[in-house]
Amino acid sequence: MMEKRPLVWLSAANSNTSLQKALETGWILTRLSLEDPVPIFMSVPVEAKVGVMDLSCLPDGGLHRLEQWLGSLNLTYWIGVVPHRPVTGTRIAHLIARYCSDFHTLPVDYERINTVLGHLWGMATIREPAHGRSRDDYQSLVLEGDSQAICDVRSLLRRFAATREPVLITGESGTGKEAAARFIHMHSARAAGPLITINCAALPDTLTQTELFGYEKGAFTHALNAHPGRLEQANGGSLVLSGIDELNLEQQSAILRFLQEAQIERIGGSDPIPVDCRIITTTSQPLQDLIASGQFRGDVYYRLGGLEVKLPALKSRVEDIPALAYSLLEASQSGPERKRLSTEAVRSLVNHSWPGNFRELQNRLRQALLLSDQPVIEASDLSLAEDSPEANSPSTLSLEEFRARADRQALSCSLKLAHHNVSKAARILKISRVSFYRLLDKYNTAPQASHSRHGSYRKGGQP
Repeated sequence: MMEKRPLVWLSAANSNTSLQKALETGWILTRLSLEDPVPIFMSVPVEAKVGVMDLSCLPDGGLHRLEQWLGSLNLTYWIGVVPHRPVTGTRIAHLIARYCSDFHTLPVDYERINTVLGHLWGMATIREPAHGRSRDDYQSLVLEGDSQAICDVRSLLRRFAATREPVLITGESGTGKEAAARFIHMHSARAAGPLITINCAALPDTLTQTELFGYEKGAFTHALNAHPGRLEQANGGSLVLSGIDELNLEQQSAILRFLQEAQIERIGGSDPIPVDCRIITTTSQPLQDLIASGQFRGDVYYRLGGLEVKLPALKSRVEDIPALAYSLLEASQSGPERKRLSTEAVRSLVNHSWPGNFRELQNRLRQALLLSDQPVIEASDLSLAEDSPEANSPSTLSLEEFRARADRQALSCSLKLAHHNVSKAARILKISRVSFYRLLDKYNTAPQASHSRHGSYRKGGQP
């Protein structure tokens, strides 16, 4: 006999009890009443994938309240139960079309609705991303949500993806600029082509030319074979210049010629090589301010900033935090027994100011998964208790202090996730070991001893 699976039942109080009882023979029902207050986060089983919304006995104003409830739930498929076939163009027809995969009219054929629910459960299961999803998939969660701010961003990204123009993505650190760049590429006509990302902060002055343009065989000592540069590798696809505000003026000049001519010359070569790639740049600092201070070339900015989108800070899309937290927990766990957030934990997430944005949210949840020994993650597991509105207000903490706090949190959580192996911790943060050691020195932090030969740390940045 098939094991019972969880099913969400959303309705007005005491409605359609006969169907509920019939469904209980094959499903584990979680009953939710529209008469209860709409929560900021629902404590439904994390395994729940399908639900039934009973529309047969809605109170006055029930449709508006129903939409509020649906916004707080995160199920893959819904089935609607209605007293009669809804009239096209009515609000209830619109609601069913928007949220439901199927609908049934009274009296409901139990065998038929049970078969449909089973089919939808199977579809939801095979559509689930595999556990251990890639870092790119994990980071793309930052663009999820129903807030007006993130919906506007997604709409703008889709419009930009349909063009060939360069795109400049701005926003605070941790708001998901690389995920937005990847979104543009994957929704563009170049999606089948390569997506090459250059971390401008890690681009050494002395290697800028060879990294960007490549070199020919014999161009210098040890150049035993010709090597295409990152620009050439992006031909037919998209090139992401991540953190372009980190480039010095000389490096900006090297890129400007390519932006003007759409061709490069390898080091040691004389023949120009045409390169057709979409340029996407990201920056955490306003480039206009850097231009005014003489730190950024205006002609480079005007080549790159044709289309510009600013990603919202997490504190400006608070309504998305519960859903983001749910998705992050789902992506971080595998197996039948999964931890979930208590109502108090979600409330503490919503009330936090998030100076480190989405990246800080990731770190807090990863830490909670490691520290909590219970099936329910409590607010204390998130280490947010010390953050009061006064302590996080701009009047008491500078921008640099906000960044420092986020950096320390990232160091601590990555070391815990890597069991204090510095090499693995650096890979989690997608930075080099040298950069990781520099941050450890900067914040006077040292990992605990590790059995790995890369896990120990000595002052001075040497492993």
